Amino acid sequence: MAKFINPFTDIGFKRIFGQEISKPLIIDFLNSLMEGEEHIEDITFLDKEQPALYEDDRSLIYDIYCRTERGHNIIVEMQNKSQPYFKNRSIYYVSEAIARQGERGSSWQYGIDAVYLVAFLNFSPIDFDKKFRTDVTLTDKETHKMFSDKVRMTFMQLPLFAKEADNCDNDFDKWIYVLKNMETLTRLPWAAKSSVFQRLEQIADVASLTKRERMKYDEGLRKYRDTLSVLEGAKQDGLAEGRALGRAMGHAEGLAEGRAEGRAEGRAEGRAEGRAEGRAEGRAEGRAEGRAEGRQEGRQEGLAEGRAEGANSEKQDTVNRLLAAGTSIDVIAIATGLSKEEVEKLIK
Repeated sequence: MAKFINPFTDIGFKRIFGQEISKPLIIDFLNSLMEGEEHIEDITFLDKEQPALYEDDRSLIYDIYCRTERGHNIIVEMQNKSQPYFKNRSIYYVSEAIARQGERGSSWQYGIDAVYLVAFLNFSPIDFDKKFRTDVTLTDKETHKMFSDKVRMTFMQLPLFAKEADNCDNDFDKWIYVLKNMETLTRLPWAAKSSVFQRLEQIADVASLTKRERMKYDEGLRKYRDTLSVLEGAKQDGLAEGRALGRAMGHAEGLAEGRAEGRAEGRAEGRAEGRAEGRAEGRAEGRAEGRAEGRQEGRQEGLAEGRAEGANSEKQDTVNRLLAAGTSIDVIAIATGLSKEEVEKLIK
């Protein structure tokens, strides 16, 4: 059995922060949270609890409602699991705390007191930035000046707090470290030097519980662990379904991409093969056509050459006959239509 109570249970959370004997603890924590902004001297616990929006809210969300001596209303809550519309839920709870201050009649001048929400989150919401602390206020978007101090929400994602005891250099870090690791500690760090943590060590000691308190605490601890087990089971089921769906979607996408790539590669290969085949066929057809055209041209050229040679042979015979008859070169040229030089070449 752990030495200290689990602050993530209803009994543990309210024992540390929600009873008169532990008032100095919550005051010290709130002052460390808002260090440099304001200082709380005293608080009054209020009976009003925020209404549950879901049937299992009370086993997963625990809250404490208090008011400072300056009239500021503070809701401190511990949340153990994410919910649909988580941000809207937080805004609704703060808005409801503001709306409850309204009074009937025209004389009321909207004199509302500030409402602060301080939320410990034992999980990391999907739509939150991945950082430990988030502070939300009403500010001017352009100048970043405070528009109104009536609303403030602080969210602390405990899984994202990674400091060890030796690295906690301020009271706020020390508080978060203790709350996050309390159930596993055998002694509280800083208890020997801090009256606040010494009191926390006494209040949070399981041995200090009465028999009735111990029974209620054990029941709350069992519900808390059962809830975590169910959530983990649902998470694993969701992961398995997600992986199966992812594989199916990946297969379909891969098939579509493969077909597209195959078509593109096929077109490229087809064009390359078509060009190669076309060049081969073209060369073959070109050679055939070239041979046919060459033969035709050769015949025509041969015919022309043959005719030319025949004509020259005939002229040669004519010149020879005329020479044998004693005809002069000048007369032969006139008779054959040749020039004197052409006749002389034929004689040679």
